[in-house]
Amino acid sequence: MLQGSLCERLDPRETPDAAIAMIDAEGMVVGWTSTAQRLVGYPATEMVGQAVSTLLPLTRQTLLDWASTEECLARGGWSGTATVRHRDGHTLKASLRFSLLWGQDQEIHWLISGTDIASLSPVATTGWVRDSLLTRTPIGVVVHDRDLHCAWTNDAMERQDGIPRDQRLGRRLPEALPGVEAERLEGVMRQVLDSGITTVHEFRAWPASDPRREHAIAASYFCLQGAGGRAMGVCCMSVDVTVSRRARERLAILSEASMCMGNSLDVMQVGQELADLAVPLLADYVNVDLAESIQFGEAPFARIGSLDDRCRVLRRAGLASIHRGVPESPWARGELVALPPNSPFTRVLSSGRPHLEPVLDGSAGTWFDRDPDRARTMRETGMHSLMVVPIRTRHAFLGMAVFIRTEELMPFQEDDLLLAEELVSRTALSLDNARRFARERSAALTLQRNLLPQRLVEGTAIETASRYLPADADNGVGGDWFDVIPLSGARTALVVGDVVGHGINAAAAMGRLRTAVHTLADLDLPPDELLAHLDDTVRRMAEEDTDSQDPTRVTGATCLYVVYDPVTRKCTMARAGHPPPAIIDPHGKVTFPDLPSGTPLGVGLGVSFEAVELELPEGSRLALYTDGLIETRDHDIDAGMKHLGDALARPSRSLEDLCSSAIATLPTQSSCDDVTLLVARTHALRPSQTTCWELPRDPSVVHHARTLVTRRLSEWGLERLEASTQLIISELVTNAVRHATGPIRLRLIRHQVLTCEVSDTSDTLPRLRHARPSDEGGRGLYIVAQLCRRHGARCLTSGGKTVWAEQELDPGI
Repeated sequence: MLQGSLCERLDPRETPDAAIAMIDAEGMVVGWTSTAQRLVGYPATEMVGQAVSTLLPLTRQTLLDWASTEECLARGGWSGTATVRHRDGHTLKASLRFSLLWGQDQEIHWLISGTDIASLSPVATTGWVRDSLLTRTPIGVVVHDRDLHCAWTNDAMERQDGIPRDQRLGRRLPEALPGVEAERLEGVMRQVLDSGITTVHEFRAWPASDPRREHAIAASYFCLQGAGGRAMGVCCMSVDVTVSRRARERLAILSEASMCMGNSLDVMQVGQELADLAVPLLADYVNVDLAESIQFGEAPFARIGSLDDRCRVLRRAGLASIHRGVPESPWARGELVALPPNSPFTRVLSSGRPHLEPVLDGSAGTWFDRDPDRARTMRETGMHSLMVVPIRTRHAFLGMAVFIRTEELMPFQEDDLLLAEELVSRTALSLDNARRFARERSAALTLQRNLLPQRLVEGTAIETASRYLPADADNGVGGDWFDVIPLSGARTALVVGDVVGHGINAAAAMGRLRTAVHTLADLDLPPDELLAHLDDTVRRMAEEDTDSQDPTRVTGATCLYVVYDPVTRKCTMARAGHPPPAIIDPHGKVTFPDLPSGTPLGVGLGVSFEAVELELPEGSRLALYTDGLIETRDHDIDAGMKHLGDALARPSRSLEDLCSSAIATLPTQSSCDDVTLLVARTHALRPSQTTCWELPRDPSVVHHARTLVTRRLSEWGLERLEASTQLIISELVTNAVRHATGPIRLRLIRHQVLTCEVSDTSDTLPRLRHARPSDEGGRGLYIVAQLCRRHGARCLTSGGKTVWAEQELDPGI
């Protein structure tokens, strides 16, 4: 019993072991194959000349009915399932296909192709039973005799290769279709005829229904055996695989897109990746234009449909062409491109929908009249087909991609547009990620710029240069910090610190510590006391964050704090778990002072910090750094310090050159830690720039102090500061006489500013207060504050205190 439906659909590539047999109109077997023998067990010698009803419940009348049925004639055959008898007596269920063949004089034959359903995979079995699987692709059938003349063919073959039946029958393939391809196919058939081995081959054709497009045809060639088992001819079953091949090509393009796209966070590079991928796989020329704001991480211009004139000027981010030099683009990559009004480009931007123009119309009266540059380029390069696809996300406009064909004669089709949209959608996602990264990086860099000094403060006492290389090179932020802080008495504090961790979280923690250091430095604390207070600050911050999940909380830090006094050339330093500074004398000798290491900040061990005081020769250099400069995966700290010392032992070089030399000692691969370097050259003040007097504790000394100060200001040419300085000295000396015991020391320092200092033996620091109208005193420091640029007091390590005030050398500035 036969079951099935009339159908002209089968894909021979999915059944490479299909059994093939040919019968005449009476149902007699006239051709047999080795695959048929494998299916039913009968050799050609037993089946050729026998009725097909030996194997199948098929009668001559059934064949006649099929041949006269309009549906069968329209579809070219019958397909379905049937029970087939095997030579050994058992039966099997097979999927069969009867293809109607035409010979000369309208004689008909049938080509039977079958496959044992049980031999198929479960998924394929279900599909073979269902007609939908068998109706996917039309097949063509041609049977050639031993001399390779066409003896039989079906109607589907003409639709595949465009050769009419009457032109094919009785002729060899090169006679019906002259060309190299026909000669090659005839060679394949001859090989099958000689060897008897089934062969699958793919060739090209241009069917009459679609003469402009090249079609790929996959064909299976079977050797037909006649009476006595001798080869009687070759059967060719072919299918148009253009759609599936193009689908595979598209899958390959999308697969390559998955590997090639999205690897960069640079918006310009993302645009170039799209252009490089699409040429030549999809187009001969591609350009990608982006909204200029995207490059800086800003939000897109507007929602689709509400674009203003700013959107009509884009920046060319990607260019690719099959031609050297990209002659199709009048604009280079990176240049701004203005979009002509009422063009496909502006329509795409306004509507948010892609534009497909299979045949590009550049005639007069079109939008090309308003864009002569593009019109000229189109004529010169032979552009003939166009696709414009908007790049958008969340209904916001990012840019557009333009695909053009020049050498490829086939115009763009709808499936090309679908592929382009898929590629562009992936690009849009990458661009949005890159835009978000650019915005976050910009925010991180802004944070870092606000946390680190924009300009190192320099004076007559010190010159500085610095380098900062974060481990998070993409974002440019890290946990290292450095600072140069001006102190009273012409002194300068140098600070380098390192917060545990990297990236923006460490940078946020670093900002908190840098602020704390500035606050403590303003108190004029000695280095060891400053680190002790900073340690308390870090521990308090850690305690506050104990129950917090905030990733910016401080978990530990190291710090080196150095104070240089240009009057005495004394350098006082202390460190908290930080590498010691490098000191380079004027002759280039590098030493690392034996400075107590201290514990890292925030450890909570309660260990005190110790300061060391050194006297530096004029012109000495100090190098403060973090461990990222001296410690790597391959070398320990001692080796790193030696390399750093060698790089710094060059007294003739500038500070900038020394920084570059030191950074050059780093390995070429990315550092796993932030790297910071601060180099300073020290200078001493000349004796003529300072004056010091020892004064007795006597009320009458105030007048004498004013006289001494007036005389010195006159010698320095600062007569314009006499009145204010006399008043400042009077108030400070008077306070020392009233509230302290022992001698009083008065010092003037002339450097970038004029510093007045009064020291006494009292440890009580004065406090600025606002006196009431009825108070007889309490206005001294208030008066001083009105006359100077800044003032303060500091405790002395030997006991006592110093109260100071600074004035600008030129009050008019």
